[in-house]
Amino acid sequence: MTPFRLDIPETALADLRERLRRTRWPERETAGDWSQGVPLDYLRELCRYWAEEYDWRATERRLNAFPQFKTTIDGLGIHFLHVRSPHEDALPLVLTHGWPGSIVEFLKVIGPLTDPAAHGGDARDAFHVVCPSLPGYGFSDKPDRPGWGVERIADAWIRLMARLGYDRYGAQGSDWGTTVSTLIGQRDPAHVAGIHLVPPLVAPDPATSGDLTAAERAAIADLERGREDGDGYSLEQSTRPQTIGYGLVDSPALLCAWIIEKFRSWTGPGSALTRDELLDNLMFYWLPGAGASAARLYWESFKAVQRLFTDGTTDVVTVPAGCSIFPGENPRPSRRWAEKRFTNILHWNEPDKGGHFAAFEQPGLFVEELRTFFRLVR
Repeated sequence: MTPFRLDIPETALADLRERLRRTRWPERETAGDWSQGVPLDYLRELCRYWAEEYDWRATERRLNAFPQFKTTIDGLGIHFLHVRSPHEDALPLVLTHGWPGSIVEFLKVIGPLTDPAAHGGDARDAFHVVCPSLPGYGFSDKPDRPGWGVERIADAWIRLMARLGYDRYGAQGSDWGTTVSTLIGQRDPAHVAGIHLVPPLVAPDPATSGDLTAAERAAIADLERGREDGDGYSLEQSTRPQTIGYGLVDSPALLCAWIIEKFRSWTGPGSALTRDELLDNLMFYWLPGAGASAARLYWESFKAVQRLFTDGTTDVVTVPAGCSIFPGENPRPSRRWAEKRFTNILHWNEPDKGGHFAAFEQPGLFVEELRTFFRLVR
């Protein structure tokens, strides 16, 4: 374990500002809305703010207030936060982000999770939080050869928790983290107290097709709509990540448009992320040049993961599971669909606010979901 501290050279920040100012902009979209992608006026203003007003140093100080480390697992350097609770009997918990997110998503919840009493909660709900950056994301190393798919990541996280001395722990995840956490539960059941998923990945159950609820019909319609109108990013990243990667690493305007479009599409009702929060997350792609390496995880694993919530799977997950289905998420399985794969669901809830980035958008609801589930398995 090597202590890690963010200290970005000022030359890197100056280069970013210069690239933004020199952006060669296309003409305005002809649709007059977001249906062709991020509108020109919106993106120009956000990039102007990024270049002229955004303060990375404030975020750097905030991150450096948390204990950070790097460790080598299976030949790859993994960057992670490791924030121990003041309560020694706290439950260890590994939080896993996805794309286009980062560990920035979890910064609002680390305090309430590690020290609930200091945030109006009960000390008995405390966690020791481990928050790693996926391989090729943030300040983790970039794989230099194929093979770093979700299974290998799950095995790496299992080794990380063992290396930290945690014999019994929980796993939580969203996006890629949902599959990684599920695999952790399947591969390390002797040490996993439970997994919390936002959401669990399962396909609509054909056996229910003649008796669908209104919520199930809406979920199926949104899956179809996503395939028709929102999956271009995943098709490109899962087939030609290197091609789009050149632009994502070289052009901050392209990176901004590529990622911010998904935040707008996937952020749920009742949520409002600030420009600074959006740019904090974006910097975890820009500063380490992670646009291409992050996209390659789609080449490694997306088709198999997509089948889990479109075509179905025959595997089962027997460890205790907690499931939170936020209204802005897609997919949004029903409990009766999920129970076919997850055979030990102890907690199921459908909050009325939030979307794909639940910890980022609705930190209070997210924390309460984790506390409620993990009380059942401590």
